[in-house]
Amino acid sequence: MTIPRLVIAGVSSNVGKTTVMVGLVRALRARGLKVAVFKCGPDYLDPTYHVRAAGAPCHNLDGWMMGREAVLSTFMHASQGADIAILEGVMGLFDGASPTSDEGSTAEIAKWLQAPVLLVCDAGGMARSIAALARGFSTFDADLQIAGLICNRLGSRGHLDLLRKVTEGKPPVLGGLPKEAALAFSDRHLGLHSADRATVPEGVFVSWGDRVSEWCDVDAIIALAKSAPALPEISATARIVGEGVSCRIGLAFDEAFHFYYDDNLRRLEGLGAELVRFSPLHDAHLPDVDGLYFGGGYPEVHAEALSRNQSMRKEVAAFAEAQGPIYGECGGLMYLSNGIRTLDGTLHPMVGLIPGEAEMKDRLQALGYVEVDTKDETMLGPSGLRFRGHQFRYSDFRFTAEVECAYHVRRRRGGEAFQEGYRQGNTLVSYVHAHWASNPLLAEGFVQACVAHAKRVS
Repeated sequence: MTIPRLVIAGVSSNVGKTTVMVGLVRALRARGLKVAVFKCGPDYLDPTYHVRAAGAPCHNLDGWMMGREAVLSTFMHASQGADIAILEGVMGLFDGASPTSDEGSTAEIAKWLQAPVLLVCDAGGMARSIAALARGFSTFDADLQIAGLICNRLGSRGHLDLLRKVTEGKPPVLGGLPKEAALAFSDRHLGLHSADRATVPEGVFVSWGDRVSEWCDVDAIIALAKSAPALPEISATARIVGEGVSCRIGLAFDEAFHFYYDDNLRRLEGLGAELVRFSPLHDAHLPDVDGLYFGGGYPEVHAEALSRNQSMRKEVAAFAEAQGPIYGECGGLMYLSNGIRTLDGTLHPMVGLIPGEAEMKDRLQALGYVEVDTKDETMLGPSGLRFRGHQFRYSDFRFTAEVECAYHVRRRRGGEAFQEGYRQGNTLVSYVHAHWASNPLLAEGFVQACVAHAKRVS
């Protein structure tokens, strides 16, 4: 498979990778190109900006959670029909799951995809020192192609000309972006605000696209992307339950719930599941479905409105009482619990399937990769299933009664082990955001559980 491709990497976090990514994608679209977009790592929020910029889905590519074959397969599948593929990195170029290797890093993904790297740095207050930075990154890993440099937060065009001169084309400075506070993307406790139109006006995307067109050598960037070699063919995920729709799964999707890996959803659809979006915030009733999937998001921000929607809460509880399969992650766990206690101390009643409350904290409670082994049979399949995921949360859970734990979880860093994966009846919830590419049997198990429920009630 041949697809022009490029990785937008940073020398560290917070250097403006997302701004460069958004601006470049819009500049490419202005030239009539169809752009496939990707995000390295587990982040859910940056992809919302990519979707707005590209007018197309964004797929996460995470080396540690997915593995090489799944990364290549996802990339090839999602790039079909595109003229060019652009990937945004995670943290700094060489930062990942390990302090001593490129495991889980942007560099790992770039090497697997044989993609040139466009390195973004914060050039504010920097002159000749940028040459040392650029050459250090260029020579650190001989298997990686640092093809160009983008200098962010420039003071002037003269500043950009100076940086081009001092680097002497090793690697070449292919442009930069001026510092413009009025166009900056705002953030909150889990990262950037989601890129909905109320939060980020369309004009901001247009402006960054114009800035890239004006300040960067877009022709040279396209030429770099076209220099990427052909990739080997990878077989697509097989459909295992036959053709046609096998079941309908309700997918909670609104301002409170929107953290999903597109690859997970694609696997469900590949197994014959029809995904039916509904809103726990705005809809009075559940759709006619055979299973429910509650992803992560910001239920704490919308706790009052979620609690006020009593008809939805009652219908979810009734679905659980009828032994309908319900799977929830992080925000889903919070919503399916007895309640969410916000930072002001107010307890907002929720669905009440898990005996306890999610209590918001003013500091991070968990962050990082985890590996999970199932202790017992669950809706996801038999005991002994192993999969990978990550946690990123500001809440803690307070139990009011005993609940069965179906997961044995081990943190990637430090190796700390704990019990999790709370199960009540046919409801399974966890703080772990699982990536099913680490074990495709999980998607199969969930679909089979939904099919079985459909047969019971038919």
